[in-house]
Amino acid sequence: MTKVFISGGSGTTGLRIVERLSARADIELVSLPEELRKDPAAQAELAEQADITFLCLPDDASRALIAALGDTKGRVLDTSTAFRTDARFAYGFPELSPAHEAAVKQANRVAVPGCHASGAIALLYPLVQAGAISPDAELMLTSLTGYSGGGKKMIAEYETPGRDGALRSLRSYAVTQHHKHLPEIVHVCGLAETPIFQPVLGDYYAGMLVSLPLRPNRLRKPLTLGGLTELYRAHYAGQPLIRVRDANPEAYLAANAMAGSDGMELFATGTDERAMVCARFDNLGKGASGAAIQCMNLMLGLSAQTGLNGSFT
Repeated sequence: MTKVFISGGSGTTGLRIVERLSARADIELVSLPEELRKDPAAQAELAEQADITFLCLPDDASRALIAALGDTKGRVLDTSTAFRTDARFAYGFPELSPAHEAAVKQANRVAVPGCHASGAIALLYPLVQAGAISPDAELMLTSLTGYSGGGKKMIAEYETPGRDGALRSLRSYAVTQHHKHLPEIVHVCGLAETPIFQPVLGDYYAGMLVSLPLRPNRLRKPLTLGGLTELYRAHYAGQPLIRVRDANPEAYLAANAMAGSDGMELFATGTDERAMVCARFDNLGKGASGAAIQCMNLMLGLSAQTGLNGSFT
């Protein structure tokens, strides 16, 4: 029986991890008494005793607990933004390469990717690795997301009767170009230029659609729309939680089509001259709790999709 400690289990990501793991016969959830749940020393002691610890905490609280544990005590998956560019932490997107998967399997410290970053990196990393785009290319990303990613306060705002009428509209945010997921996108993909990034918040609970515009026939290595599709299929071949669909799969692209799934769909739309490559997934699934559990499974020597929804195999 694997003992799992979830620190910060009352937030959106933590609650979903608790829900998923509570249903598994191979997992025993361990916790602290209420009066000790915010005590760093008590948290560190339990994290050292547990087989796996999930940190679903604000950045500063995660840093404090990791400092208390040091570099060797406990096996920790952190879901904050605190360590996603930290060399001490494996980056928790094992599908990116065999090296990423091996690092997660062997790690005592894993940084779970951000939701927007998951879609952006899934699209960009294969293009950079294949030499199709230069690390200093001028790039632009758009990401449409449901309101659940904003946490309990935002969920309450959207679901309260008599809410502000502006919440019925799409709302762009992080308009100053300082979104917290940009550093990990640049770091993981090895970019020399930070993309222009526009996240957009929609009036629906969960689901994310990240889009990257490209001119396939003018890439560093020119491709057709079908060539882009095959590039992604080759890169993610055999990955049970990622599916590459045929080009132009639907007339309308619903950002919530993968809500409730822990998988991710990739596809290209447009023409050989003007295209968008897209990643669609659940911001709370492959974009948060699903990715965290997937990494835990690999750390424990289990199949990546154990206890998850949305495997494509």
